[in-house]
This record gives sequence, C-alpha cells and structure tokens, in this order.
Amino acid sequence: MITAQIQTAAYLFAGILFILSLGGLSSQESAKRGVFYGIVGMAIAILSTVLGGDVHGHIYIIAAIAIASVIGILVARKVEMTSMPQLVAILHSFVGLAAVLVGFGSYLDPHTQELVGTAHTIHLVEIFIGVFIGAITFTGSIIAWGKLQGKIMSKPLVYPGRHAVNIILVLISIVLGVLFTQAHGVDGMLYLYIMTAIAAFIGVMLVMAIGGADMPVVVSMLNSYSGWAAAAAGFMLGNDLLIITGALVGSSGAILSIIMCEAMNRSFLSVIFGGFGATPISSGGDQEIEGEVTSTNHAEVAELLKEAKHVLIVPGYGMAVAKAQYPIHDLVDILQKDGKKVTFGIHPVAGRLPGHMNVLLAEANVSYDIVLEMEEANDEMDETNVVLVIGANDIVNPGALTDTSSPIYGMPVIKVWEADKVIVMKRSMATGYAGVQNPLFFKDNTDMLYGDAKDSVDKILAELR
Repeated sequence: MITAQIQTAAYLFAGILFILSLGGLSSQESAKRGVFYGIVGMAIAILSTVLGGDVHGHIYIIAAIAIASVIGILVARKVEMTSMPQLVAILHSFVGLAAVLVGFGSYLDPHTQELVGTAHTIHLVEIFIGVFIGAITFTGSIIAWGKLQGKIMSKPLVYPGRHAVNIILVLISIVLGVLFTQAHGVDGMLYLYIMTAIAAFIGVMLVMAIGGADMPVVVSMLNSYSGWAAAAAGFMLGNDLLIITGALVGSSGAILSIIMCEAMNRSFLSVIFGGFGATPISSGGDQEIEGEVTSTNHAEVAELLKEAKHVLIVPGYGMAVAKAQYPIHDLVDILQKDGKKVTFGIHPVAGRLPGHMNVLLAEANVSYDIVLEMEEANDEMDETNVVLVIGANDIVNPGALTDTSSPIYGMPVIKVWEADKVIVMKRSMATGYAGVQNPLFFKDNTDMLYGDAKDSVDKILAELR
C-alpha cells in the first residue's frame, strides 16, 4: 500500500503526463511521444489508485484489469482503421455507462447517507448530474456507433416539436433532481431511475437528429461528453485525478468540436443540441442537375498524370475502406520523381473521425509537408492540372455552396471543379454519407473512374511504370 502523500504526488505526475500527451498529439511529428506519455500516465494512475489505502479486494480488481486488458488488446489489433470511428464511439458509451453505474453505487453507498446538511446535498447533486451526463453519453454514443457502422440511417431524424419535447424532458429532469435531493435515505432511487431513462432518450434523439455529414463533429462532441462524465464520476468518488483527466478530455473535445464547426460553417449549439435553431431543410437537394456523367479508364488517367505539372489528391472515406493509402504513397513517389508537384487536400470532416484522413496518410508514410488543409488546397486550385478525388463525395459537392435545399448547404467544400481536370474514383454513382447527389459528377471537366480505389490506383501505377 502507498500513503496518501505518495498517491497525491503520483496523481500530480500522471496529470502532467496527460497534459503533455495532449500537447504531443497536436502535431504528427510528436504524436507518438504524446501517446507514450498518455500510456505511462494511465499506468501510474491505475497503480496509484489500486494501491491506495482505502481500496480493498485487490485480487478481483487485478483480475478485472487483466481480463479487460486482454479484451482491449484483441479488439485494438482486430479493428481496421476504417472502423476506428465506430470503436471510438462505442468506447465513449462505456465511459457514459461507467458514470451511470458509479452514480448508482455512490448513492447506495452507506457513507453517502452519513453525510449531513450541505455536504450531503452537494454530493446528491454531483450524483444526479453525473448520471444525467453519463446516460446521454451512453445512448448517444451507441446511436453514433450505429450510424457510423451503417446500422442506422445517416439522415437526420426530425419531427415537429422535437425541441419542445427535449426542453420539457430537461425540465422534468430538473424537477426530479429537486425531489431526489429531498428524499430520505435511498428513497430517491426511483427518481434517479426515471431521470436515467429520460436522459437516455434525450441522448438517442440528440444524435439521431444530426446528419451524416456532421458525424465527425458528433464523435468529437461525444468525446467531450465522456470527459465530463468521467469528471462527474471523479467528484462522486472523491478522486482528484479522475476530475483532472475528465476535465482535460471534456475541454479538449469541446474545443475540437468548436474548431470543426467553425471550419464547416456550422453552429456549435445547433450540432450539440440536435439541430436546435437550424433552419429546416429538405432531406435532399432539389436543385436540378445539368450535364452528363462521363467515365474514363486507367490508361487515360495515367496519361493525364504524365502531362500534369500539379496534381492534387483529395481522399475520403472510400480510400479508407479500400486501403488505398499505400498504393497512393507509391503513386506520389513516382510523380514526384518525375518532377511534378503533388499535394493532398484534406477536408476537416473527411472520413468519419476528426483527422481520419491525416492518420491514414501518416500510416502510409506520406510526408506531412505535402498535406494541405481545405483553405490551402482551394487557394491553389486554379494552378492545379489534375485532381484525383479518391473515395470522397460530400466534401467536394458544389451543391453545398449553391443548393439551399441540400442538407449540407453552407458547409465549406474543396472546390475541385475549379481545377483543369477532375477524376473521381468511386465504385458507383451512389450518393455520399449525407445521402445527396453530387453535381460535380456531371460537370464537363469531370470524369468518373469506377471501381475499387486500391485496384484503380494499382492499375494506374502499372501504366505509369
């Protein structure tokens, strides 16, 4: 066992490591170091907590940690990068569920009933808020997982008066909270159960009301929720490090969500409250699309690349599904050796997770120096000869700028149509995750290259070699 002073020092050191971890994750060059700091910090946090003086049943705790660690390792090794957003979403649900269970346990703990006066009331408020946030995080994360996995429709679920319903449910929860704090002994358990069910429903409806194009923001937002749920659990347990860690995760997730909303020209409050305050729009773009869809082949694309001086590659979720980042790396090498300028244009919400495309390109050892953000790519578009759109759809949809009836209207996009030539690699003419048609496919300077992205890039490589 360790003394309270040593435990406090260990918590302080772990907290510093977590801060360094977040700082390291801010850039590709220091990301591995940041992950290492996080691993060491978490190891110190677990050991110092388990070895604390007030902890009993070490055999059961160690057994649980061992079983959970094996499960975590197996799942992490099995899950593909394409499924990483789903994994992150479902892990957030575990944090929410943990906060709910900790709240129930804390309320039933005999030590809670020993508190009197203001201290007892404050602790009950901590429990109520922690369970409320945890329940929303739990069900909201499950719905996010379902949308990302394709089990639930990506289109927003809206119905008349949904905001009024949510507000009424929140007011009912507040009333239940007052009754809960005034109940004697554990008589308030019924109020806690009812509030948990209400919060779980709110979590479902908040995420169901958010469209597929905004899912990366939703994942980031749920990350923030899970942090606040963890902080609430820290207050219930009286664990300073859990409070610090939860606050770090909650605040960083909120900041990332705000940054992404600004990049997408979206209202942060509208996204987190399931479209509250947003102008109602139709479920799909009604603007008539002019032009014809033309297709090309691998040999013609290879010739275009040979003649081009500047090539821009815009990756999307289709690249992740096909695992095309590796042959794309080889394609970039060949083009660069031939003296051509090659860059990548990354949209803030490309993929299903914040930074999803950046991670995939880093995995394939693509130099970070040639990876441009959306605004930088758009600034160079008039000097770009060929754009390869690989598995992207909504993020290059001109309807987002012109079609007021589109669900993605107002979202900034990469203006690939302003380049000399656009090649879109897709399996078919199917709509993107937001479920709307893309006028880009019908433009005169756009050709479709149908097929699996990895197979298409491999065939283009064969032509170039």
